[in-house]
Amino acid sequence: MKLTVFFNGQYWVGVVELQEGTKLRASQFIFGPEPKDAEVMDFVQHQLLTLLSSSKQQVDIKKASEHKINPKRLARQVAKEMQVTGVSTFAQEAMKLDLDLRKKERKATNKKKDELLQEKKYLLKVQKAKEKHRGR
Repeated sequence: MKLTVFFNGQYWVGVVELQEGTKLRASQFIFGPEPKDAEVMDFVQHQLLTLLSSSKQQVDIKKASEHKINPKRLARQVAKEMQVTGVSTFAQEAMKLDLDLRKKERKATNKKKDELLQEKKYLLKVQKAKEKHRGR
C-alpha cells in the first residue's frame, strides 16, 4: 500500500494505491489546504480503510520480479520515488474506471427517479381530468 500526498495546482490530494498480487486499486482523497502531519495520520487511522473499500475497480499490472534487490539500488529507487510527484498511470487508470462506474450508477438512479416523477405527474394529471368530468 502506498499513500502519495501532492499538490495538484488547486488542492492537496492524497492518493492511496493498494496492490494485491497483480491487481491495483486506487482512491483519491482531497485534503484541501496543506495537511499537517497530524491530519495525515488521522486520515490513515480513521478514513483510509473506508476509502479503499469504496473503490470497486481494479487494474491488472505486471508483477515485479521477486529477486533480492541490492541495498544501494533500493536506496536509489526510494530517492527517485521521493522526487516524483503525482501517481502512477495504473493508479490513474483505476481511479478513472471507478469514476466511470460511479457515473453510470448515478445516471441509472437519476433516470429511475425521473421516470417515477413523470409517472406521478401523469397520474395526477389523469386524476384532475377525471375530477373535472365528475358530474357528467
